[in-house]
Amino acid sequence: QVQLVESGGGLVQAGGSVRLSCAASGRTLNRYYMGWFHQAPGKEREFVATISWSGVSTDYANSVKGRFTISRDNAKNMVYLQMNSLKPEDTAVYYCAAALKWSTISREYDYWGQGTQVTVSS
Repeated sequence: QVQLVESGGGLVQAGGSVRLSCAASGRTLNRYYMGWFHQAPGKEREFVATISWSGVSTDYANSVKGRFTISRDNAKNMVYLQMNSLKPEDTAVYYCAAALKWSTISREYDYWGQGTQVTVSS
């Protein structure tokens, strides 16, 4: 079992930055691929970014490429999402998730955090 807890969300103005953190416990993260997803009110949960267990490979949704950066520190059991140049359409609950294989599909992730709200004001 892996327990994930997100933090770092909040209210930010358009153009601003936020860094989300995901703390894992229960098992070390170095065998898991990690992902960030978001869900806006009335919409399905969508892929944002993913990172390989080694941290070498990453992938991003087209909507966030060049603005968001996913990273991880396996020694600390932490995953991060640096969000820059935020837009009002980035407003959503952001979830951290862990999977045993590379994927951008939410149903292929095995463990999920409770989410953290990010609200971007215009």
